[in-house]
Amino acid sequence: MAAIAQSARVEAPRTVARADASRRPRLASGVVWILLVAILLVGVVAMNVAVLRLNVQLDQAGRERTRLRAETAALSSELSSAQASARIQALARKELGLIPARAAETTYVDVGR
Repeated sequence: MAAIAQSARVEAPRTVARADASRRPRLASGVVWILLVAILLVGVVAMNVAVLRLNVQLDQAGRERTRLRAETAALSSELSSAQASARIQALARKELGLIPARAAETTYVDVGR
């Protein structure tokens, strides 16, 4: 009976040792998976930040483009008005023989309200 009890004592540490040995690789692989998932999440966050920055730059470029188009339209209108005045004066001189009035000969009529 003593031999059986002694062998039982010997068996118990071996099973614990086997459980410890099989648990270590699982623990290590679990840590590896956690690190891998953490690295992937950091990569996703970095990509989202990069996309956000590009969207902000794209929005700024769109606003600048709109402002420049409005400025171009205003300058084009101003240029057109300036060219029309000179063209009308040239046609009036050439075809109708008209000349601009001198400031001393110009009179203004006040028609009231």
